[in-house]
Amino acid sequence: MPDPVPTVSLEDVLAARDGLDAVMRPTPLKFSRGLSDRVGTDVFLKCENLQRAGSFKFRGAYTRLSRLSPQEKAAGVVAASAGNHAQGVALAAQMLGIRAKVYMPVGAAMPKVNATRGYGAEVEQVGLTLDEAMPHAQEYARRTGAVYVHPFDHEDIVAGQGSCGLEILEQCPEVRTVVVGVGGGGLIAGIAVVLKALKPDVRIVGVQAEGAAAYPTSLRAGHPVACTSMHTMADGIAVGLPGDVPFEIVRRHVDTVETVTEESISRSLLFLLERSKLVVEPAGGAAVARLLEAPGAGWEGPVVAVLSGGNIDPLLMLRIIRHGMAAAGRYLQLRARVPDKPGNLAQLLMDCAEADANVLEVEHVRTNASLSVDEVEIALELETKSAEHCGQVVEALRGRGYRLVVGDAWPE
Repeated sequence: MPDPVPTVSLEDVLAARDGLDAVMRPTPLKFSRGLSDRVGTDVFLKCENLQRAGSFKFRGAYTRLSRLSPQEKAAGVVAASAGNHAQGVALAAQMLGIRAKVYMPVGAAMPKVNATRGYGAEVEQVGLTLDEAMPHAQEYARRTGAVYVHPFDHEDIVAGQGSCGLEILEQCPEVRTVVVGVGGGGLIAGIAVVLKALKPDVRIVGVQAEGAAAYPTSLRAGHPVACTSMHTMADGIAVGLPGDVPFEIVRRHVDTVETVTEESISRSLLFLLERSKLVVEPAGGAAVARLLEAPGAGWEGPVVAVLSGGNIDPLLMLRIIRHGMAAAGRYLQLRARVPDKPGNLAQLLMDCAEADANVLEVEHVRTNASLSVDEVEIALELETKSAEHCGQVVEALRGRGYRLVVGDAWPE
């Protein structure tokens, strides 16, 4: 018979919080008027993006490292991470005087790589995903005797993350629903341990990116099942296989694990930036993405959405802002074919201005083989106000006789 999977109790979380009190402060719980208006009940944001090292991961990493024996500390630690666990381990190791090595995917965001090095850890980049980096860290542990610090599949990690759940109950004791982004499951498992022990009627909703959703399949199967493929901008929750320890807790205590699209994640980051003045990474915006994607789903409030991290590459932020604006109907791409006569380009731009659309880019094409000899194709990227305004602009231009294709390509 297989050994029982280790579990985590409320007492474990309380002990972890005692160890964390001296090295961190509770993160803020911020009321969101914009989300509350959309959802129809009070919504609060648990700002783990403002945690030390930029994410909730510090809670579990410090708890795990602080409990190592003197001999284990002397041997050093090794971890694998796409970024947030790396920073949490590196910072905790620096604070505790422990040598740390971290394996990170080749495509990890450079701010996360640089921050991990800045905390004093040795960084080696291998593989394209967290699942590909993990075996390298485990082999290093076997070869050198260093302690492998798993990002989510250990009871000390889950207990440390559970301290976030204690703060949620202290800051919002009347909470009815908690929404949490899910990767390997350590954070939601820790929160679930606390909530089901102290306030068992709270509904707990996990959220995964649609392109990296191992938990729904695993929960249906009754055991962890690996993703066959992963594709998401939310690298912090791009985990191909749930951990045994968090999976058992999630299976018993989490009410549902749902998925969100990439467009919803983009919109959530833009919404948080515009309405709450909070910088959040894609994984950190998953919970808000679910609320925005299904505002009429009958959320029982108060709702607490956990913003799990804020470590985002500024270049990725720029791309996501554009992606989010497009998903929200704030950009419109279209192509028009008009007679190749002087003044037609100027007239099209004037007609866009009359429709209150701001021109961002113009491409004037005469050499497309599908064009008639006497016509020209004009590609425009417009800044608009909403999806409804996009429709109004298209309708206004077609009303003036323009042949339009909405999008970036004319069908052949």
